[in-house]
Amino acid sequence: MSDRGGMARPAPEAGAWPAHADLSMELNRMGSFDWDLDGGQMYLDDGALRVFDLRPEEFDGDPRTLATRVTPEESARLEAMITGAIAEGRSAYGAYLQVLMRDGTVRWTHTQGTILRDEGGAAHRIIGMVRDATLELNNSAQQIALDRERRRQTSVVELTTAVLAEARTVHDVIGVLGGAEGLARLGAVNMVLGMVEAGRIRVVAMGEGVDAPLADYTKVDEPGLPLSEVVRTGRPRLVLSRAEFAARYPRLYPYAEAMGIDSAAYLPLIAEGRVIGALGLSYRGKTTFSPEERNLLVSLSSGIGQSLQRAKLHDREHDLAEDLQQAMLPRSIPEVPGAEIAVRYRAAHEGQDIGGDWYDVISLPGGRVGVVIGDVQGHDTQAAAVMGQLRIVLRAYAGEGHAPGTVMARASEFLHELDTERFATCTYAEIDLSTGALRLVRAGHVDPLLRHADGRCRWLPVPGGLPLGLSAAFGPLDYPVTALALDPGDALLMCTDGLVEVPGTDLDDGMAQLAELVRTGPRDIGELSDRLCDVVDERRIEDDMALVMLRRTAGGTVEPGGRLRQFIPPSDPDALSAARHMIRGAVRSWGAGERADEIELVSDELITNALLHTDGPAVVTIRPLSGPARRLRVEVEDRSSALPHRREPGEAGVSGRGLLLVDRLADVWGVEPRGNDKCVWAEFG
Repeated sequence: MSDRGGMARPAPEAGAWPAHADLSMELNRMGSFDWDLDGGQMYLDDGALRVFDLRPEEFDGDPRTLATRVTPEESARLEAMITGAIAEGRSAYGAYLQVLMRDGTVRWTHTQGTILRDEGGAAHRIIGMVRDATLELNNSAQQIALDRERRRQTSVVELTTAVLAEARTVHDVIGVLGGAEGLARLGAVNMVLGMVEAGRIRVVAMGEGVDAPLADYTKVDEPGLPLSEVVRTGRPRLVLSRAEFAARYPRLYPYAEAMGIDSAAYLPLIAEGRVIGALGLSYRGKTTFSPEERNLLVSLSSGIGQSLQRAKLHDREHDLAEDLQQAMLPRSIPEVPGAEIAVRYRAAHEGQDIGGDWYDVISLPGGRVGVVIGDVQGHDTQAAAVMGQLRIVLRAYAGEGHAPGTVMARASEFLHELDTERFATCTYAEIDLSTGALRLVRAGHVDPLLRHADGRCRWLPVPGGLPLGLSAAFGPLDYPVTALALDPGDALLMCTDGLVEVPGTDLDDGMAQLAELVRTGPRDIGELSDRLCDVVDERRIEDDMALVMLRRTAGGTVEPGGRLRQFIPPSDPDALSAARHMIRGAVRSWGAGERADEIELVSDELITNALLHTDGPAVVTIRPLSGPARRLRVEVEDRSSALPHRREPGEAGVSGRGLLLVDRLADVWGVEPRGNDKCVWAEFG
């Protein structure tokens, strides 16, 4: 016996019977292998070496050495088959492949292996056989074609299943099946997909001109329609000719003929033991379905049904989260005199979960407005729920008159006490539209962007604290306040990171691009906000985006009769500083002139007395009085009924000069008892 690799065994002795297994394998051009998956070594016996046309010294036990005999394409196909068998938990595999011989010819071989697994189920060894299949397949082109067709069908199922695994929504599933690539993969020219809903079939995808009699909704018991038939029976229906179309489905025949459809397959889509829909595939030039093709269709319909069921659940959960988030966001934005405001929200592109981005605009006393932008960690219903609670808490703290730093610190403590293991980034801005005074607080969020009236843009470097929820757990509740001025015509943009994320670039590049978009964008902030949203949609960012933009339009005065009011909790230096800042801006805005310092000094004395002697909060109000003479009134309310008394301090006294100072500087002052509370006031001409 001659061979191309290895040493030939001597001919058997006459009468030796039965033949030894080694002799049987040798005579039939067969060999064995043992592949240690953990160690990466492979053993080939002499018969296997001859099949691969290798001499013993040419094989070192490394499977990669076989690359000299097996083409990269064949190696990739075999590797994919073995990997798939291991991943799917199968115990064996088999395949035909071509081997290159020394003389340049090609030998058909067949290999099959048994996969051995350890106690944990992990594959660690493959023992198998290889044999020369040249004689078997030499004159069997039909068998080769059949094997290729089987491989193609297996590839269709595997590829379609793999693509469907990435489809998260019903829209994604439709795209996989109904797109040009999907139809080409299935060998069809068109499709129709219906979903069962409340006893009806809702057509969610339909190719042009196919199944035209179907309305958006079709009854399950509707006669003469194949989708209804397969939903009722739970069995596939194959239509093999136009004549069968005409006889069985006369309503469809004109459309099948017009489209040149020769056959069709209608498949029930089953998930969890019930029919959830039906799929129709149309073909041209095809009048038969082999048993393998029918099995292929059954396998596909099963996978499609499972994918649709999963996608329906995802869509339902996504809709619930989106509804929850929309309910948590402000239904409307208040009209604030002295400012134009635009808000926008964009969910991530199709197929993503909902997020915790939010915005808010809060009307505050005295012509002030609070603006909030934030982002809760995570993309689920819990993130949306936490977002809603944070929005309400921030609105409540700001509405009570707390200073921005206090608002942020208390919101952080609130989130920490929720025990959700979530954190949130946030920026809060308080703007006095009468004076343009702007105070900013940042908690781990993106800096705000300022566009000046002349078009210049710059990011505002706001010193920030830790994100909300983390500061209460890992650091002091310290949120520094940045004081700036917002001139008439200036616009402040606050956004979440979805607006500055640019695929393939870092955050700094994204921020630079956003600044350029704002600088060159429309002057109208509503149009500019729409343009920014369009850019986000074009980028298909996998994150939500929210923005709020405020442009100051008011000058340096407030309306006659207007007033400014500030709540000051005890032991809150930020709130006291905010009240002083409010009074300073107001007296200069109202034209107090030379008396500005006197008004500030008296106001500060009244506030300090209220906080020092009552151990409770105070509320300071400053307002112009109507009448022929221009007058200004400062009021400080506290929760004590005890009336203040002016007294003369001694030479060494350290107190007692407060009301004396008020009496000397104010034109007139007094006290108004209000039950258990009181109001100390002073007026200036």
